[in-house]
Amino acid sequence: MTQLISHVSPQSLTDVLQAAGYRVNQTEQNGIVQLLSASQGIGYAVRFGNPAVAEQGSYVDFTFSCALRVQGELPAGVAEQWNATRRFARLSLQGEFLVMEMDVVVAAGVSNDHLRGNLELWDRLLQEFIVYLRDFTQNGAAQTAKVAVAEQEEVAL
Repeated sequence: MTQLISHVSPQSLTDVLQAAGYRVNQTEQNGIVQLLSASQGIGYAVRFGNPAVAEQGSYVDFTFSCALRVQGELPAGVAEQWNATRRFARLSLQGEFLVMEMDVVVAAGVSNDHLRGNLELWDRLLQEFIVYLRDFTQNGAAQTAKVAVAEQEEVAL
């Protein structure tokens, strides 16, 4: 029978990430531990959520979080379109950062394979995130150029 995981600790999640081939650094900020890692050259953090009752220093959920600093102005609707077309991770603008986050809940008990599957999903979403931003920016620039051409044609008439 498969052993179910009903809570994770910074160390147990570090072990899962390292077993999957990721480098992991544990950091503490204001008494809160988070894990820092990267995939495809894109840095992300793992932040722990609700404490588990069963064991001190363990948690029943955590969030993968990737924050990219915005330089310049984002095209309108970048977060909204992502959220409308993607199921597992949400995108938001937080100050000067565009943040993608994905929650993982282990409270009811999950297998190690389930944790690994969520990590693989996160990795895939990070790849999609970068492609999405590139395509959205290019499509936004093309759309702006079309509007400018249409406005010039109206002026010429």
